Amino acid sequence: MTFDYELTLIKLTYSENDMGDSISTEERLNILCDVLSVTRSEHYAAASHGMKPEIVFIVNQYDYSKQTMVEFEGNKYNVIRSFKPKKSKGIDDFETIELICEGVVNHANA
Repeated sequence: MTFDYELTLIKLTYSENDMGDSISTEERLNILCDVLSVTRSEHYAAASHGMKPEIVFIVNQYDYSKQTMVEFEGNKYNVIRSFKPKKSKGIDDFETIELICEGVVNHANA
């Protein structure tokens, strides 16, 4: 894997202001990743649960801290599933994690 693409991991944290309103703040972390297409089986399995996976990002395990949103080439995506490859694969694969993502349609919650 070459990790030729830049990906921004986004973690949303919530706090309250003086009036009790919930305020969201984004913590952003820029990392390098590799990009894959969603497989047919992944697409149909997710579709049966109402999800629409669009893209898969391969990132280093030590970069990912359960962020729920990412930004890639100006588009925001929700992480719908993360996947660690089996240990039987090569050492390069063992140190990575796959983030299966769907596009954010309504930016009101982003």
